[in-house]
Amino acid sequence: MLVKASGGFRSYRLFWVVALVVLVLDQGTKLWIDAILPFGTYFASEYAGEASPIVVIPGFFQIVHIGNEGAAWGMFSGFRFALVIVGVAALAGIYFFRGSLELRRPVMQFGFGLIVGGIVGNLIDRVLYGYVVDFLDFTLPGIPGLGLDPYRWPAFNVADMGISCGVFFYLLVCFFPVKKKAPESS
Repeated sequence: MLVKASGGFRSYRLFWVVALVVLVLDQGTKLWIDAILPFGTYFASEYAGEASPIVVIPGFFQIVHIGNEGAAWGMFSGFRFALVIVGVAALAGIYFFRGSLELRRPVMQFGFGLIVGGIVGNLIDRVLYGYVVDFLDFTLPGIPGLGLDPYRWPAFNVADMGISCGVFFYLLVCFFPVKKKAPESS
């Protein structure tokens, strides 16, 4: 069932603020990475004078500068046009179904603001560069007793965090809705 959505910018103020904050943080951090590390910096260099990732927490977190031509985990690499279409379609879907998605509710505006800011941030990269700039690089510790080796998680960026956190937040709200208090009778 489609629910009619109306109202202007003010009705969705929180949505726009959150989306803009995510977008500005995403694009700003990508410009910062471009200024401090050459593109392609992913592995520690064996040669003096060559750029290496910035180690923040040894063996756990470092800052790199790479490009991802695909979606999460590099899936669908080489399908740039299709990924742009999917991003635009997701934005259009959120717009056209904003009534059904209950975007008038501030809690939903927050979650979808995160998602939309992330989608737009990654779309900008895809259109301008042909890939998404990733720079946050974590290695998950292994568990030797279980035969699990350390795992280097695929690098990601602020837009990816916005999308992931927004989807998680949306699911949380859907599965655990906030119940309104019943008015007390006297």
